Amino acid sequence: MKSEKEIEDQIREKQQTVDYDIKEYPVEIIVKKYVDNASTDENEIFIPAYQRSFVWEDERQSKFIESLLLGLPIPYIFTAENPDGRLEVVDGSQRIRTLQNFLSNNLRLSNLEFLTNCNDLKFGDFPISRQRKINNTSLRMIVLSEKSDEDARYMLFERINSGSVLLEAMEKRKGSFKGPFTDFIYECSQNPLFIELTSFTPRTTKRGEPQELILRYFAYSESLADYNGYVNEFLDAFNKKMNDGFDKKRMESEFNSMLKYVKANYPNGFLKAKNHTSTPRVRFEAIAVGTTLALRVNSNPPGNVSSWINSDEFNSHVTGSSTNTPVRLKARIQFVKDRILG
Repeated sequence: MKSEKEIEDQIREKQQTVDYDIKEYPVEIIVKKYVDNASTDENEIFIPAYQRSFVWEDERQSKFIESLLLGLPIPYIFTAENPDGRLEVVDGSQRIRTLQNFLSNNLRLSNLEFLTNCNDLKFGDFPISRQRKINNTSLRMIVLSEKSDEDARYMLFERINSGSVLLEAMEKRKGSFKGPFTDFIYECSQNPLFIELTSFTPRTTKRGEPQELILRYFAYSESLADYNGYVNEFLDAFNKKMNDGFDKKRMESEFNSMLKYVKANYPNGFLKAKNHTSTPRVRFEAIAVGTTLALRVNSNPPGNVSSWINSDEFNSHVTGSSTNTPVRLKARIQFVKDRILG
């Protein structure tokens, strides 16, 4: 058991990495900071690309505006300060976009439970006095300072979104692990061959599934021996490490060579069948990483993919439970590598 001094020292050390302010802005100012200069990507409050698009339906937007009109407590908006002084929205993008939608007269209130007399009204339909009161309503915002270290930034993204449906793991990494390798992953996801050989639903695309698969590919291709069974922790550590420096030319070349081999030899690419709309993670990992490890040994391998790709043995490697254990992950990758090498 740790001593009292060890416990207190660690708490104080970690507290020093978190530096934030609590600010209050009128609704009108929040919307203005979000809208002004948005077309040139210089708006003071901005919603980054990794955040989901505007998904609140009219009824949910209306309920939020009703809460605002009733004076109910509104949750904090969480932002992180960037080096250029702009505020990156971590949590609250749907609320900010709803406010902008309402003040722009693009939202007609509907299905209000308490303020039934306000149903069917747009912002411009309210009396001028009420419009002023709406504009002057203050919302609180927590701003994580630029002085906070990377661990504190990650804590904000991870803690705000853990246990919720706001962000998937890759969306959080885009926000918390900014850097050249993260940008590289997103560049790779636009590779025409990768797009051709995979398939994602609109929802999984928005949630960062293509980038999640590419990160897994590079992490397992580069550091398979270090994998311990904790997927997110392993991927986070790898992503963070690579942002400090990586061999882009080599990794990009291997990624392209792997895709070309898959295109030439796998009838359905990474899919189980041509008409499937999703790319199974375990199947992608086995094929992509196993292929790359084989090509490192022999750039023109003799193996015949068609002899095993639809076999019961391969299927047993990429289906079932406990697929992320180190033994099962390494076994399916090794299976593909060995078959490709003949």
